[in-house]
Amino acid sequence: MALLTTTRIVAALAALAVCSFEQSTAQPTGRPDLLQASLEDLMKLQVTSVSKKEQDLSKAAAAIFVITQEDIRRSGAANIPDLLRMVPGVDVARVDANRWAISVRGFMDQHADKVLVLIDGRSVYSPSFSGVFWDMIDVPLEDIERIEVIRGPGGTMWGANAVNGVINILTKQASRTPGGLISAGTGSEDRGDGLVQYGGQIGQGGSYRVFGRYFNVGNSIFPGGSEAADAWQAGHAGFRSDWDIAPRDSLTVQGDFFKTDESQTVTTSFSNALPLTRTFNDPVRVTAGNALARWNHTLAGGSQMSLQLYDDYGDHVQEDFVDSQNTVDLDFQHHLALGARNDVVWGAGFRLIASDYGTGYYITILPHHRMDHVANAFLQDEIKLSPSLSLTLGSKIEHNGISGFEFEPSAQLVWSRTGRHVVWLSASRAIREPSSVDVGVVSDSPLLQLAPALFGVVQVDGNPKLKSERLRDFELGYRAVAGKRFALDVAGFADLYPNLQQLAFLPPAFISQTGIPYLLLAAQIVNGGGAHTYGAEFSGNWNVTGRWRISPGYSYFVMHYGSDSTYAFGQLGVSPKHQFQVRSQLELSHRFEWDNTLEYVDKLAYGAVPAYARLDSRLGWRAGESLELSIVGQNLLSPRHMEMSDTVYPARHTLVERGVLGKVTWRF
Repeated sequence: MALLTTTRIVAALAALAVCSFEQSTAQPTGRPDLLQASLEDLMKLQVTSVSKKEQDLSKAAAAIFVITQEDIRRSGAANIPDLLRMVPGVDVARVDANRWAISVRGFMDQHADKVLVLIDGRSVYSPSFSGVFWDMIDVPLEDIERIEVIRGPGGTMWGANAVNGVINILTKQASRTPGGLISAGTGSEDRGDGLVQYGGQIGQGGSYRVFGRYFNVGNSIFPGGSEAADAWQAGHAGFRSDWDIAPRDSLTVQGDFFKTDESQTVTTSFSNALPLTRTFNDPVRVTAGNALARWNHTLAGGSQMSLQLYDDYGDHVQEDFVDSQNTVDLDFQHHLALGARNDVVWGAGFRLIASDYGTGYYITILPHHRMDHVANAFLQDEIKLSPSLSLTLGSKIEHNGISGFEFEPSAQLVWSRTGRHVVWLSASRAIREPSSVDVGVVSDSPLLQLAPALFGVVQVDGNPKLKSERLRDFELGYRAVAGKRFALDVAGFADLYPNLQQLAFLPPAFISQTGIPYLLLAAQIVNGGGAHTYGAEFSGNWNVTGRWRISPGYSYFVMHYGSDSTYAFGQLGVSPKHQFQVRSQLELSHRFEWDNTLEYVDKLAYGAVPAYARLDSRLGWRAGESLELSIVGQNLLSPRHMEMSDTVYPARHTLVERGVLGKVTWRF
């Protein structure tokens, strides 16, 4: 029945598209060639994530991809992980209805720990494992200004854990979202999604918006065809206010509160009753809240400074394990020009993290309460060597309570004669500092069946003497606007990881508990694993006509582990060697849009995940100046497919199904 319904919907989409296209070709509207104009301005697109200052994309010596608000609106995506699929070099795999594995340039598993994610300057990675709980990341898509994705290290600007990439989500200023907005959606998987928002002015120099959102995602399907228990529902409320408090001073104050109820099916052991193991539905509960204030000031000489303070609280309960943190972060930076050749950004910051951990079915972290700090200072200078050549040098120095002092230098060279052709090179060092899991975990992994009557238990212990994992990165890139209709961006990289974490196993021992003998395989986390990676990424924009844009993307990635890496943690998640995407944005008429995204992902060696292709198709209709309707067909090429299979973690994976999603948005 679901297949028949989806087929009818797709047929209706195609029929309406053909009809609308005939109307648009017969009755041209005379509108300007908007897509061509946007290509002419591509090199002038402003980005901030590379150097913590506004700069043209043409001057950014990094493999950066920008997801604009128009890309978001026309993607048909319902969440941020699905938006990231359009970025070459970013690996996105859905584990079940509420969990994703997302990484950049390798090391992909659901606890990937080498990518820094920020929302409006607030770091949202979990200090417990240096990764991201993606079920805690929610921003109304209508309020996102852009998402800047750096593939490659960003340690000089952003510090520890910005190793393989930075994902920076930037929301709109409150002054850009006046009035009311109501958005509602429903579909075969996303059963309900509603957003209510209102914004306005406060006095002469202030603006605000407040919002409330609720969504409900239904259960997905296990590989055998039975229904899983991974439903996900959440409520989210928040606000943002922006103030011009003086001619040279502005202030932003914003905050959010987020709460979810989720579930997953786990097969797990119990540390207090080894070798007992069970399979059951496990509830997951998330509560999060944050408040942020940022003051910007322009000095008399034209230089700019900012001071930012935020408090971020998160509580994540999964597999009966309580993971709770409260982070207070203070950050200062100053951007100034020194003469005609030097453009300097410098700053300092301090972060204090209070963590509380419980005892789960098979895992705990000792001590149960931790107080960690990170202090940092950075300096970066962009030196204009000639009108077409610039050199950027910089470094960040950090101190944390586990590995001590760390430094993350970088050098970048950019050549651009006309602004339409840019060549850049970079070399940098980045680190991932040890997390609470690394230094204090006590874990009994799910049981191994060694013989008909013999079980084995892998017990992993943390190591308080761990050092940071390190990256040495070398990159070369080229971006250009070729003519009036085509733009391209190519980047190649080679990376060395000399100090990865791995497991050092102790001699096995027989243990008897409650009269049942089992083999204990004890291991400790240590440094010493090595790996190297290399690859290339390509993205482009081709304006076929003034109404039709095609945007292809491709990534190639290879990883090799050194002979000394007996059990590197990175081997738990393998990234695809080849990925390909192509997006088509077609304006059928003045009011109708037809957008398609085709994606191919190569097989994964780990977990025996086969290659798959997915097609999403969106038809949008602007019924007026304030009303928009859309319908999206998701994963149209097959009834269902697997994106991630992970036998290390207790939670069972599910399949991604073919589906349909309808949405209406009204602005008033």
